[in-house]
Amino acid sequence: MTRFRRLFRSLLPAALCCAATLAHAAGFAFIEVPADKDGPALRGAVWSPCSTPPGRIDLAPLVLQGTRDCPVAGQGLPLVVVSHGAGGSALGHHDTAATLADAGYVVAAISHPGDNFQDLSRQGYLSAFATRPVDMKRLTDYMLGAWPQRAQLDAGKVGFFGFSRGGYTGLVAIGAVPDWTSRQDLCSPLSTRPLCGEIRRKEIPATPAPDPRIRAAVIVDPLSVFDAKGLRHVKTPIQLWASALGGDGVTLQSVETVRQGLPSAPDWQLAANAGHFAFLAPCSPALAEAAPDICRDAPGFDRVAFHQKFNAQVLAFFQRHIAASKAP
Repeated sequence: MTRFRRLFRSLLPAALCCAATLAHAAGFAFIEVPADKDGPALRGAVWSPCSTPPGRIDLAPLVLQGTRDCPVAGQGLPLVVVSHGAGGSALGHHDTAATLADAGYVVAAISHPGDNFQDLSRQGYLSAFATRPVDMKRLTDYMLGAWPQRAQLDAGKVGFFGFSRGGYTGLVAIGAVPDWTSRQDLCSPLSTRPLCGEIRRKEIPATPAPDPRIRAAVIVDPLSVFDAKGLRHVKTPIQLWASALGGDGVTLQSVETVRQGLPSAPDWQLAANAGHFAFLAPCSPALAEAAPDICRDAPGFDRVAFHQKFNAQVLAFFQRHIAASKAP
């Protein structure tokens, strides 16, 4: 796993440019949420509706399709905030973000401090899980309060998209309470991972308060430490995705436990014959050769075709539960 993480850190930037064929016309800009009493500065990106035809954005070694710093088109726009997986990036779901922006959404993502591909210093500690929902609240606060184009957003239409640890983050953000003793398979008795020691010593950080502004959440192959008791207060509509083959600590059984434990049935989506990393952007041939662990799919699984359907279903869910919804 350590070797894989090193490889993932070195190759993730290249992976993010590999889905140009999936990207739609979208404005693109970098953002920085200022440091405050709740945490350090958060660096990320925003995708937004744009009336200018897309072009090539060179962010060596990244190449994106879109329009850099395009004026935001529209008023009363829904907002979706995005939380990436372990060691990921604000750009990790750029194809999905572009799809949403092309349909009239503003999408904002940040790289979680201490748990991103450039900085893994807190990845192995429970504190990284405790601060993730706080990061997302701060991002939402910024987008609705200080972002220069905030007047074009509808503060009553906020959605959440989270993958892997980001799925964990989203569940906590809508009211779930984790039970770190519920997944014995995550920590062997002899594990030296810091978070495993913290769990054994019952040094569990407090669970952050939920964010009531989130109207709907897409939770994708979440790292789950939730049971029915911990999920009982979740009332937000959820589209829940699971990979049939799992990976990186996520199993179909663990995601199925979330499905069964939710008070209301989610929009359940099972990605047949898919591994955990199938939700990442399709890989270029060069990346597939260099990083087969995150690029090799099961025989017969077409990641490009899957993402076309995946992005369409994510958009359709948000359209039903956010774009077409009325303020409470």
